[in-house]
Amino acid sequence: MTKAESRGTGHPAHRLHVELDDVRPAVWRQLIVPGTIRLSKLADILLVAMGWNNSHLHQFRIGDVLFGMHVEDWPEEEIDEKSVTVVQALGDERRFWFDYDFGDGWGHEIELQEADWLSHSLKFAVCISGENACPPDDVGGPGGYDEFLEAIADSKHPEYEEFLTWIGGSFNRSHFDLAETNASLQRLR
Repeated sequence: MTKAESRGTGHPAHRLHVELDDVRPAVWRQLIVPGTIRLSKLADILLVAMGWNNSHLHQFRIGDVLFGMHVEDWPEEEIDEKSVTVVQALGDERRFWFDYDFGDGWGHEIELQEADWLSHSLKFAVCISGENACPPDDVGGPGGYDEFLEAIADSKHPEYEEFLTWIGGSFNRSHFDLAETNASLQRLR
């Protein structure tokens, strides 16, 4: 949000474009989120909208500042994500990053496409569009995901059966259900 946008009246709302790094075809979501929520709530929204199961640590990188969960041995310079709102954290930044599962190394580039002021507050975040399924948690990052896709596409691959059993039967990389995503977002409290 720019200084001019911060002078609005009403309730801040941000339209964000979220795209998973290093995955083709692109896995992305477009969201409208309340600007007054804490970064910790934004993390929950991102995890649900993308399709992650929230079983790993995460952090935000906004400008030169690191915001995180403050669990285990967090970096000394990390600011607790529960202590700052989206509006406060972004300041004038239009692009930032969300990292999930430090072992697999999933990065999400997030672009603030629009900051607006609404006469009413948003009760829930809303996903307005998106494409493609999120990779499964614990698949091994972008490289592991490529190997997974290769294996499940070839019934003669040595790991074909193992991966299909692990994933629970089948995986459609192009699947994205907008209504299902919004229903999941509405269940967030």
